Amino acid sequence: MKQRLGTAFKIVFLAIYLLLMVFPLYWIVITSFKPQKDIFSFPLRYWPKTFTMDNYINIFKISKFQIYIGNSLIVAILAALIVIVIAVLSAYVLARFKFRGHGQIMLAFFLTQMLPGFIALAPLYLMMSHMNLLNTRFSLVLMYTVGLIPFSTIMLRGFFQRIPSSLEEAAMIDGCSRWSALLRVIIPVMLPGIASTFIFAFVQNWNELFLAAMFIDDEKLKTLPVAMNAFILKFDVDWGSMSAGVVLSVIPTVVIFAFAQRFIVEGLTQGAEKG
Repeated sequence: MKQRLGTAFKIVFLAIYLLLMVFPLYWIVITSFKPQKDIFSFPLRYWPKTFTMDNYINIFKISKFQIYIGNSLIVAILAALIVIVIAVLSAYVLARFKFRGHGQIMLAFFLTQMLPGFIALAPLYLMMSHMNLLNTRFSLVLMYTVGLIPFSTIMLRGFFQRIPSSLEEAAMIDGCSRWSALLRVIIPVMLPGIASTFIFAFVQNWNELFLAAMFIDDEKLKTLPVAMNAFILKFDVDWGSMSAGVVLSVIPTVVIFAFAQRFIVEGLTQGAEKG
């Protein structure tokens, strides 16, 4: 009896938790299809009488939403790829070799995660100004890359430490160089970790607002979070357009996650078969 009550309690708790997590997403999607008059109707309508695509049409006509999506994709994907390349190499070195200053480097990486990013705003602005990189996509790529390398390196170092060094030693005995063993043996096994780190880096870049708002002034170079922030007016919020923008902004993240998930599942399956 106690076991049944415990199971029932868990089911109810999980159902309530799921409802609380799903309902905001449901409300955003529904709001994006509501006419403006229905958004502020009272009592609240949990299912609109009529569906309209006006909110989606408006954000593309009025705000040039496709430009912002393109800018965010370019910056987020490019920065995430650069982060992965640098973090894989640095994590491999930190996981496989012991050298003077090894501990200090790891401590420095951890310390960078404890400091708020805005304290470096003034030095970054001066640096980008002297390099003539203000108001360019490359400035965002550079700052996002530098900001994510420490944490990404820490994440990948943990994955490297789980892979026995005997794998690459066996490959080197068979004639592979260390570089070849890394590319042909270790990297394929590391795909789950690399995919997870790439997703993390991409999502962080995709959602970043502070630096993008401070360093980009040109309307044609603004990223998606900056454009979404523009829907918050001085005395009002354009909830319909904002909801439509949120729905569209989630799509690239879901697509990339779904694509990377294939590699995660394949990597876990291969690990289970080898085990």
